[in-house]
Amino acid sequence: MKKRWILNLILLVVVAGLVSFLYMRPKQEAARDEGYEVSAYKLAEFNAIKVEFPASAAVTFEKVNGYWHMTGPYKTRADQASVQRILTIVAANSREKIVTNDLEKFGLNQPSIKLTLYRDENNSEEFLFGTYNPLTDQQYIYHRNAVYLISNDYGAAASTQVIELVDKAPLSPAEKVAGFDLSRLEQWEDSRLNLDLVDGNWKVSIQKAKPTQNELNEWADFSWVHTRAKSVEFYTPDRKVTYPSLVVKLADGKKVHFDKIQESPELILARPDEGIMYYFPQDEGFVMLNPPINLPSK
Repeated sequence: MKKRWILNLILLVVVAGLVSFLYMRPKQEAARDEGYEVSAYKLAEFNAIKVEFPASAAVTFEKVNGYWHMTGPYKTRADQASVQRILTIVAANSREKIVTNDLEKFGLNQPSIKLTLYRDENNSEEFLFGTYNPLTDQQYIYHRNAVYLISNDYGAAASTQVIELVDKAPLSPAEKVAGFDLSRLEQWEDSRLNLDLVDGNWKVSIQKAKPTQNELNEWADFSWVHTRAKSVEFYTPDRKVTYPSLVVKLADGKKVHFDKIQESPELILARPDEGIMYYFPQDEGFVMLNPPINLPSK
């Protein structure tokens, strides 16, 4: 009887130890994975960004009315998601934090990237990107007198090619569509097609057209408000060449001009005022230039 009591006591101790081990282990692993925060900043704190490289021009951004714009080496609208990915460095975590002034050891004396985030002209935070750890394929960075080892995704985001940082939307969110002048496109030259949004309803200049409001709303929304080009290029207008063109009318009375560079095998639209060419698949491009106005068949 005494032996059975001792055996039960031993089993109870073993079970208690096992439960304690299983309870503590996830916490220890979570703490180890969590590591050190590189910073406690918020993405919304910053209004300007500068990305510098050893052998190429710096890329700079500025937030205007809540929307990021590229200010160098070109002045144009920026791809918002790409800029946000650059900013996520402030939320990075590291399993290592090394307080040191020996930057050369980590390739930080001559950084591959110098990223500066600005709250204002006199208040900024600097991040230096150094060499990669060959065992973890992570990258060393330096911020506020400490070295961290973080995912190489942050360096990749900061070193994205300039053209990939350009907004692929032909219109900015601030440009509210109020109409279209398609009369300078070949297929609409004879009919002088114009569409105008009047008191919330679309008016079509061709009397024979039988459009429905829902179809035109969906067309304008899908083809112009929320569309994104598959790629973009910088564009310098050739003043000696006249292209077919179209105009998007805006609610504030302004107009945005687009040159139609080509329609097949893909649609290429160029926006001279912003110096950008937009590439669209042929099927999407056809819909963009041909609104559903429901003309009677001849």
